[in-house]
Amino acid sequence: MPRVEKFSIGNEYKTSMYEMLENTLYISKVKEKNRMNYLNKIDVSLNCQRIYLRIMLKNKWIDEKKFQVAINRIAEIGKILGGLIKYYAKNNSK
Repeated sequence: MPRVEKFSIGNEYKTSMYEMLENTLYISKVKEKNRMNYLNKIDVSLNCQRIYLRIMLKNKWIDEKKFQVAINRIAEIGKILGGLIKYYAKNNSK
């Protein structure tokens, strides 16, 4: 792959992180019934980040240690997000 592609996927990864942060900030600002929409957007961003990391590892653009650190952080965020999704799904159904 061209060298430019290596930097493009890194930019996509960072953009995804910033979008996730922005959506996280919206959660406290929107009505409770609209929060699931933003939680789902954050979930999509996390899945994209996992894919970007796997591509970077496969092409040896990052080493295994950096990959594991990033994946573990994403996994922890995913656990928190899963709890929030369950909470709001339960409370929105009432």
